[in-house]
Order: sequence, then structure tokens, then C-alpha cells
Amino acid sequence: MPIECRLSTILGARRLKQADLIRATGLAKATVTDLYYDRAKRIDFATLEKLCKALNCQPGDLLVFVPDEEQGR
Repeated sequence: MPIECRLSTILGARRLKQADLIRATGLAKATVTDLYYDRAKRIDFATLEKLCKALNCQPGDLLVFVPDEEQGR
């Protein structure tokens, strides 16, 4: 997929667990898990807003466009 979710990288750098983020945002475990493992097919703006507020980041920090030739690294 040309859009990658960098949630796992951000949580790892901050030494946070998925459970910490779930508690902070109130998001469903399945939602956070899909984003963490970059399996999500779409993201709701309300979800993106909650993540950005909880992690004090911008949408561009979480979601990155990766051209097809760069995928699979």
C-alpha cells in the first residue's frame, strides 16, 4: 500500500504500548492494532485527530506516502 502508518515507530520511540494509547484515546483495540501493524485500509478523521492529540504529532508524522518502488523495505 502506498500509504504507510508509522504508529509502531512512534510508539516505540516513545516507549509506549498499544494499551497506553488505547487508554489515552478511547479507541478500540482492533483499530489501534490494525494501525500499529499497518493493516488498516482507511482511517477516520476523528480517529486521526485522537491519535494526533494523544501523541502530540501531525497527521504527516503518522501517515507517510511511499512510492511503489520504495515499498517492501
